[in-house]
Amino acid sequence: MQVSHIIELLKQQANPAYLAGMQRFGVDNSHALGVKLPDLRKLAKTIKKDHLLAQQLWDTGIHEARIVASLADDPNMVTEQQIDSWTKDFYSWDLCDQVCGNLFCRTSFAITKAIEFSTCKEEYVKRAGFVLMAEYAIHNKKAADEIFIPFFALMEREAWDNRNFVKKAINWALRQIGKRNETLKTEAMATANRILKQDHKSAKWIATNALAELVNK
Repeated sequence: MQVSHIIELLKQQANPAYLAGMQRFGVDNSHALGVKLPDLRKLAKTIKKDHLLAQQLWDTGIHEARIVASLADDPNMVTEQQIDSWTKDFYSWDLCDQVCGNLFCRTSFAITKAIEFSTCKEEYVKRAGFVLMAEYAIHNKKAADEIFIPFFALMEREAWDNRNFVKKAINWALRQIGKRNETLKTEAMATANRILKQDHKSAKWIATNALAELVNK
């Protein structure tokens, strides 16, 4: 399938009302057409995994085309350089989350990049680091606990960051990893209790919210 054909299909599904509503969810719609995520996933299922096509879709700069690119790309062909390049293009939380969950967490660089991005200054790059931790926990059911243990120290270290999309990603990673099993739940709750003692508004929110969910799991 050609890029031009995919873009035409996206334009046919564009919904002006949905486009306007994206902003209510904190999504930057300045590069969007207004196509709902279920429709993007349905379209992506008609496309065979195609690394070159994914690159071409990403290069259009169209919000929905970039989400389709993350669904159409082959994780085995994604390079570290590509991850760095695409991540620098993030400008919205949903694009960050979709690309990390659909593609990056399925690559061999997921752990390395999660750790690396967690130290970055850019809000969406830093968010990507913690989203990768959460998504890796979701999609890699057989991953050993030892893979996730080092992430807790990174969450504790960065819990001071009060930026909305960073603190929410840290909270998500903490909860998602803690829900994997009893061992990780114990570690997650211990981390949350240490975070709770930090003198930062964001830290208290991250910890309180995570503990409220983990206690009941």
